[in-house]
Amino acid sequence: MTGKATLPPKGKSKSKTASPSDWLEKAHVLTEALPFMQLYDKKTVVVKYGGHAMGDDTLAQQFAHDVVLLKQAGINPVIVHGGGPQIAAMLERLNIKSSFKNGLRVTDAQTIEVVEMVLAGAINKQIVTALNAAGGTAVGLSGKDGDLLVAKKTRSKTKNPTSNIEKAVNLGFVGTPTKVNAHILEVMLASDIIPVIAPIATSANGQTLNVNADTAAGAIAAALDAERLLMLTDVDGVKDKKGKLIERLTKTQAARLIKNGTAQGGMIPKLETAIDAVKNGVTAAAILDGRVQHAILLELFTELGAGTLIE
Repeated sequence: MTGKATLPPKGKSKSKTASPSDWLEKAHVLTEALPFMQLYDKKTVVVKYGGHAMGDDTLAQQFAHDVVLLKQAGINPVIVHGGGPQIAAMLERLNIKSSFKNGLRVTDAQTIEVVEMVLAGAINKQIVTALNAAGGTAVGLSGKDGDLLVAKKTRSKTKNPTSNIEKAVNLGFVGTPTKVNAHILEVMLASDIIPVIAPIATSANGQTLNVNADTAAGAIAAALDAERLLMLTDVDGVKDKKGKLIERLTKTQAARLIKNGTAQGGMIPKLETAIDAVKNGVTAAAILDGRVQHAILLELFTELGAGTLIE
């Protein structure tokens, strides 16, 4: 268990104005969370962390504390992060044009260098630093380290809505995972370490490939037989055609949303990842709004949950 943080002296809490009833309510919340803590005890939870929540200092600090709390509660969190907004900002600064196809960034030779620099460099170390500051023991990795993530170039197609004719799309240096070296992560999880993974992979012939963070998280969750895959994003969850949040989906229902066009853009790889993860042994996957305070705690430790659960 992590144990860097020290308790404040009794009576020196920040909540100086809290009444006995306030403290009683906090104790009540903890007892309600107990059955959920027992459910996830010693289980692995893979969290895909990304979106604009990473750029909000308050939310980033809360996220770090929540992850350390999971570890302290006997759960094994694994963090896989994205960085779309940060990559886009850097590409703009460098005047490198970028585009998306089927929710995936088209990545040429110039772009993959920027993607690796931002993901495996700046963002990865920012998250590690925040987790360590919150009392955890975090170690940053990219999929290249120890061949943690091996991938092949992604083949994608687009369909003409008028003719229904499919056309191949060249995504460049974008990868689809073919192998996860779970042993590296299992060694870390057996200790106090919280792995933080940037989704940069290598191909069989040594090429650097950019893997969608959701896709990488799903592959890692399946390789670890995770109890939950949590994908934090910038929307409430999966919505129907009327814009209403869908709280639960089966794999079949999720696939239908992709096929009938209800799911579009970046939601497509998220749903595909959730479907594949559940098919490959993950108990359930959830798509959550990372802008909501303590979203992962609400999902894991309350009956309410948050976002959309796919099982």
